[in-house]
Amino acid sequence: LPRTLRKHDAIWVIVDRLTKSAHFLPIRLGDSLDKLAELYVLEIVRLHGVPVSIVSDRDPRFTSHFWGSLQGALGTKLHFSTAFHLQTDEQSERTIQTLEDMMRACIMEFKGNWDDHLPLKEFAYNNNFHSSIGMAPYEALYGRRCRSPVCWDIEGLR
Repeated sequence: LPRTLRKHDAIWVIVDRLTKSAHFLPIRLGDSLDKLAELYVLEIVRLHGVPVSIVSDRDPRFTSHFWGSLQGALGTKLHFSTAFHLQTDEQSERTIQTLEDMMRACIMEFKGNWDDHLPLKEFAYNNNFHSSIGMAPYEALYGRRCRSPVCWDIEGLR
């Protein structure tokens, strides 16, 4: 990704396997593990609690002793996808593909500040119907449809 005015050049995609809800966190490729751990606690643990398990690709940051120790201290089991068995991380890969499609237009139009629009991309993703769960991730997570500007005119959703 092109570097933004805030120096973000990557997106950390975190997907809940049950509800398919996703978080798109702007990061810097050079962010330290301390910074990523802080972001993880602020954006994931704060909102959802500590996960029972995490499936991750084999990014060196997430196979490191530090990350393993942090997750061990939290009581979270780590599982890693293998090079020839990517199905273990299939949901994240599909989500990343969807995000890439969403970002193409955003990057072309907004050039230096795609990270300003990332929360709206996350909102759109989490409020879009997913056939695998028969509803939008927001609805799966909160038990109701999200009230959004798009549906404010629909009677019964107010």
